Amino acid sequence: MGKTYERIDGRLRTFIEEQPVFFTATAPLSADGTVNLSPKGLKGSFAVLDELTVAYLDFAGSNAETIAHLRENGRITLMWCAFQGPPNIVRVHGRGEPVFRDDPRFPELLARFPGIDHTTHGLRAVVVVTAELIRDTCGYAVPFMAYESERDLHAKRFAREDDTSLDAYFTKKEYIASSLDGLPGLPLPLPPSTV
Repeated sequence: MGKTYERIDGRLRTFIEEQPVFFTATAPLSADGTVNLSPKGLKGSFAVLDELTVAYLDFAGSNAETIAHLRENGRITLMWCAFQGPPNIVRVHGRGEPVFRDDPRFPELLARFPGIDHTTHGLRAVVVVTAELIRDTCGYAVPFMAYESERDLHAKRFAREDDTSLDAYFTKKEYIASSLDGLPGLPLPLPPSTV
């Protein structure tokens, strides 16, 4: 049976922080717009900022749907599943905002992720999410799956990029500056890294 929480703390926070993968879901306001669901990982790229605020690092990829949806309407749901141990699913429904590299808050937010080398992944933004509804459910149908290790492919691919080449990479991709539905995505040219 599901339970609603007023804050992210204690057992709930521990559970969230221990999961090696989580998922983000966003959608445009348009009824026929494209719903986006993305897996997120990379150890150290997620942080609980306070009892109602979480953040994750948004790295280079082949599109910018989450950023586009957040810029349009701010709606986002984050989900964690227990693939090991007792069954559990946690969802944080809330409002999200991409904080880009030229935002004055960016360096302070980035300091909340000391365990990851953000220079090797083509960092685009820090996504900050304010929780409006926090719930867990049983997760009885989620299978047991074993975590083996982090993949190093993303870091290897983007470690060779600097601000100029990363901007060129984003500019040539079809769904970076705008989403699949034509919403504004990542602001280009890419703001220079301030850290």
